[in-house]
Amino acid sequence: MSIVTEATAPSTLALAHFEASLQFETDCWDVQSVMGTPQQDFVLLDVRGTEKYAAGHVPGAIDLAQRKIIGSRLAAYPADTVFITYCAGPHCNGAARAAIRLAQLGRPVKIMTGGITGWLDEGFALATTSASEAA
Repeated sequence: MSIVTEATAPSTLALAHFEASLQFETDCWDVQSVMGTPQQDFVLLDVRGTEKYAAGHVPGAIDLAQRKIIGSRLAAYPADTVFITYCAGPHCNGAARAAIRLAQLGRPVKIMTGGITGWLDEGFALATTSASEAA
């Protein structure tokens, strides 16, 4: 038995784990496939900060750095609005930190795994804006 397979979960546990993970995560392809369509039923938050957002963000995403996620900033959204957070990529925990803040505020939330890195890896384009437009 190798180090790779020595701690393998039984299929029943693996099924439960992977089914549960979809409650907390989505991916770039799924987000892109519904952005800007009548099926879009979420708000996509770029939580990296205004400067990085201005340099390149997922089209349709809203600039809201995780440290700025407070109840008053979310008041315009119905309580059942699902928020999807993303940051730079798999090396960044900003999306998780933002998801924690949203969950603490009682908001439904998922993370877009891969972030900007994943978005670009899928071949999707970024939108840009000036920092003054983003803020």
